[in-house]
Amino acid sequence: MKRIDGGVTAAKGFFAANAAAGIKYQGRDDMALVYSEVPCVAAGTFTTNVVKASPVVWDMNLLKKGNKIQAVVLNSGIANACTGTVGDEMNDIMATSMAEALNANVANADLTKEMVFTASTGVIGMQLPKEPLVKGCGMLSKALGDSREAANKAARAIMTTDTVPKEACVSFEIDGKTVYIGGMAKGSGMIHPNMATMLSVVTTDVAIAAPLLQKAVSEVVADTFNMISVDRDTSTNDSFMVLANGLCGNQEITEENDNYQLFKEALYEVSKTLAKNMAKDGEGAEKLFETVVMGAKTKEKAKILAKSVITSNLVKTAIYGSDANWGRILCALGYAGVDFDPENVDLYITDGKQKMLLFTKGMATDYSEEEATRILSAKEVTAICDMHEGNESATAWGCDLTHEYVTINGDYRS
Repeated sequence: MKRIDGGVTAAKGFFAANAAAGIKYQGRDDMALVYSEVPCVAAGTFTTNVVKASPVVWDMNLLKKGNKIQAVVLNSGIANACTGTVGDEMNDIMATSMAEALNANVANADLTKEMVFTASTGVIGMQLPKEPLVKGCGMLSKALGDSREAANKAARAIMTTDTVPKEACVSFEIDGKTVYIGGMAKGSGMIHPNMATMLSVVTTDVAIAAPLLQKAVSEVVADTFNMISVDRDTSTNDSFMVLANGLCGNQEITEENDNYQLFKEALYEVSKTLAKNMAKDGEGAEKLFETVVMGAKTKEKAKILAKSVITSNLVKTAIYGSDANWGRILCALGYAGVDFDPENVDLYITDGKQKMLLFTKGMATDYSEEEATRILSAKEVTAICDMHEGNESATAWGCDLTHEYVTINGDYRS
C-alpha cells in the first residue's frame, strides 16, 4: 500500500467540481460534486442522532433500496436539518436538479434523482434557498474535472469552521491491477460521531459486491471515525459515503478473501487519516490529543476507556495548558463504566520522541514537571494507558479545549 497525494478524483472514472452558488454567503464556494462516469456500488454510515437532516434520511433510503449511485452533491452553510417538509422538498430539488444538470451537460450521462446522494452542512434550522441551489447544480455539472486541483477545490467547498481541507489517498495492487481509494471530509465542530464524520465522501475504482463494501465500511468506521471526538456533540448530518465503480478491472470481490482484506486495510488507512485530521482541526484546537489504551481484557473495553479520556473536558483543558494532571486521566478512566484495578494501571505521556511514566502501582512517579510540560507542549500529544489485564488495545483521537472554541461557538448561528 502506498500513501499518495490525492483525493476523490484519484480513482479511475471519478470527477469533482466546486461552485459558489450563494447558499448562505456570496462569493464563497459552497457546493461540491463528486461524479462517476459509471454507476457505482455504494455503502455508507450515518448519524445515530434521532434528529436527522433531510439529506441523511434521503441517502439512507437510497441505500436501503440498493440503488446504484453515480453522484454526490454537497452544500455548506445550511444544514437542512429541522426544516420539516420544506426541507425534504429542497433536498428533493437538490437531487433532481443535480441529475438533470448532469444529463444536460455531461456526455452519456443518464441519471435519475435516485442515483444522487445529497449532503448538507452548516446552520441547523435554516431553509435552503431554491434558486441558488438549482443554479449551483448547473454550475457544478459544467465544472467537472478529474485533476488533483478539482478534488482539492471540492474538499474546500464543503468547509464551514474547518481551517484546512481534509483529504487522503492510497493505492495498492489486486490481481495485478492498481486500485485507488481517495477521500475528502469536513468536520471541525459538533464532532462526536457514533458512526462517521460530519461529511465524508470516499471513492474507489475497485470492483466489489455491495454487501461486502458495506461490511468493510461498517467495520472500518468502528475503529476510525467512531473513535474521534471534538466536543461530544453528535451532528444531525453525519454522513460517510463510499462509492466503488469497478473501473480498475480487478475480478469482483465477492467473498472475504485476501483481496477483501487488502481493500479493507486500505480503506482503514484513508478513513483513519481523515478522522485524525478532523480531530486535529477541531474548532479552536491547538493540539491533536491521542489516547492509546493497551492491555485491556476486551476490544470493546479498550474503546470505551480510550474515548472516555479524549472526551473529558478536564483532560482536554489540561492538554491545552500543557499540565501533566494525570489524576484527570485516571478519573476519566474510572467513570467510563467498565471495571479495572487502578493499582495495576500505568499512565504515560509522549510527544513521539520522549515517553514519560506519570503513574504506576497506584501512585505518582517521581517525574519532572518541567519535562512533562515540555512533552505536553507538542502539537501532537499521546496518553498511553496500560491496564495490565489482557491483550486488547484501542486508540481514540481528540483535541485540546481552548478559549477559541467558546468564541467560535458563541456566535456561530448569528
